[in-house]
Amino acid sequence: MTLARLAELHGVATAYEPSAGVTVHVPDATVVAVLGALGVDASTPESVADALARAERDARERLLPATVVLWQGEALPAALAELPPDTALLVTTEDGESLPWRPGDALPPGVHRIDAEAPGGRRSRATLVVAPARLPQPPERVHGLLVQLYSVLSTRSWGMGDLGDLRELAAWAGRTHGFGFVQVNPLHAAVPGAPVDPSPYRPSSRRFPDPVHLRIEDVPEFAHLAPEYRAELDAVLQDAADLRERVLNKGALIDRDAVWAAKRRALELLATVPLGPGRRADYWDFLAEHGRALEDHATYCALAERHGHHWRDWPRELRDPRTAAAAVREDDDLPALVDFHCRLAWLTDRQLADASRAAREAGMAVGLVHDLAVGVHPDGADAWAQQDVFAAGMSVGAPPDAFNARGQDWGLPPWRPDALAACGHAPYRGLLRGMLRHAGALRIDHVMGLFRLWWVPEGLEPTEGTYVRYDAEAMLAVLVLEAHRAGAVVVGEDLGTVEPGVREALERRGVLGTSVLWFERDWAGDGRPLPPERWRSGCVATATTHDLPSTAARLTGEHVLLRHRLGLLTGDLERERAADRAEVAEWLEYLDGLGLLPEGVGGEEAEVRAVHRFLLRTPARMVGVWLPDAVGDRRPQNLPGTWDQYPNWRLPVADPSGRPLTLEELAASPRLHRLFALLREEQGRP
Repeated sequence: MTLARLAELHGVATAYEPSAGVTVHVPDATVVAVLGALGVDASTPESVADALARAERDARERLLPATVVLWQGEALPAALAELPPDTALLVTTEDGESLPWRPGDALPPGVHRIDAEAPGGRRSRATLVVAPARLPQPPERVHGLLVQLYSVLSTRSWGMGDLGDLRELAAWAGRTHGFGFVQVNPLHAAVPGAPVDPSPYRPSSRRFPDPVHLRIEDVPEFAHLAPEYRAELDAVLQDAADLRERVLNKGALIDRDAVWAAKRRALELLATVPLGPGRRADYWDFLAEHGRALEDHATYCALAERHGHHWRDWPRELRDPRTAAAAVREDDDLPALVDFHCRLAWLTDRQLADASRAAREAGMAVGLVHDLAVGVHPDGADAWAQQDVFAAGMSVGAPPDAFNARGQDWGLPPWRPDALAACGHAPYRGLLRGMLRHAGALRIDHVMGLFRLWWVPEGLEPTEGTYVRYDAEAMLAVLVLEAHRAGAVVVGEDLGTVEPGVREALERRGVLGTSVLWFERDWAGDGRPLPPERWRSGCVATATTHDLPSTAARLTGEHVLLRHRLGLLTGDLERERAADRAEVAEWLEYLDGLGLLPEGVGGEEAEVRAVHRFLLRTPARMVGVWLPDAVGDRRPQNLPGTWDQYPNWRLPVADPSGRPLTLEELAASPRLHRLFALLREEQGRP
């Protein structure tokens, strides 16, 4: 019981309930390892007793927790309401103004500091987050596109979709078809080196975008390259054309490594062009705005080029960002390389701004929706630069469930909740502010991670992990505050197992959920498809996601055959196909009964339209259309449970036969226009 009490005080679960009425006890070895990652020695009974005594003493003596949340217009939190009488409070706002404060007095939104002194001399200092009670909501009901940017190639892109393509896609979708948003995959910086991990959900840094997304021809210096470099640039442009030709016409997969090699050569040439006075001033402003975070990111990128991205194997003085900075300054070549990577971040940021502006100017009510991955690669820039807030020897994953009896290990180091609290959640605040710079909305992958995450100690199986709880009130308050400052909507990916109370807490603060048609059933009743009027309004309603089969594949059963070919089916093929056909038939019968399938059952394109008619009959504030669904693409972009068996994250959008389509061909597709016309018509229904 002593270990259990110690774990409880530090937010570490000693048991969990995977389903109602079922309790699983966590091995003591796991609890000890997780506590160790939190800086708590629980290796012996004596150390457990000592640690528990210290934790309980600290809890008794501390006037305030490390972070206090004050929601505007709501009752005082217990941390303030239960202070001893006559406790003196001093608030120092984020602008530097200090003022005596009494609970109940108005404070501006922000991340402030609060000092408390109780009678008798007890003192405490905490971070005070003052946040609006609720997030901004979409100004109107909107429908939009869900896109994996790399998969949308134009006749101008270099073998994968880029920010120029995103700008064109947003302008076209908004102006021509009245779409209100475009949601893209995470554009986070990838881990340097080849072969690069193509997954956008395991990045080097979530704080800065990847320059592989740059449209090279749109960099202003492109037009001013000196004549002596033109021949070399022409050779790079020919390589880019070859890459595009291979993907679009020769059946090659998207080759991110080759794309980056070509763009890197081009960007080095463009770096020889002196910046004009205005451009130089803009660059300096960018450097000043991002400060230490940008310097650390660029320093990591430069050092990774020289020593490889496994920073734990670097020379000792380079493993710590502070000592590395001094070593870099003493090197003849590295400062210029650091500046080059800072410049890449600036160029990418400015093209993101252009794409966001194009979306707004096209009349989109929301605009670009950026995607925040749940974590970062352990060998990446963020893990190197923020070692003090990441839990060493731990990985984020998921416990066993009905779909995966072995659990999951995602290979992502988790943030330490205690370290976040101690620094006022500064890394989290900086991350959100960076992501929201050019976003009308932010999608948060695995939004349940704001409340708790499944930690797996290094060397153990995912089944031997446990949950670690975060200060969800503080995480939500910071999220609401930063989104309010940006005027942005927030969407949480809350699919799968969600502990009781989480969806309610998210809804209270205005975080929209994610509802996928195939999963929306009356689980508390007869299990049949949930009527559209009973769907929640606070969500993005979709037919599929990047981790699920396309709608055409689902309707035709091709997703079952694909999994069979790859040896991923857990049961007999014919039984799996029969169960799948029964599920699809049930949905089609239901759609037909609602009058949403006037063409009748049996035509896959008509059935795709019926699915989207249904989505627009729900009260969902946002309805998302998976772009490949508009042209009948039958291949998933990602097939969970595969690594080298399937080309995850490397497929261009294609027609039903698998022939890649350019952005220009997408925009001209009769099938796409029929679906989009239906969306405009249904959106206008009373």
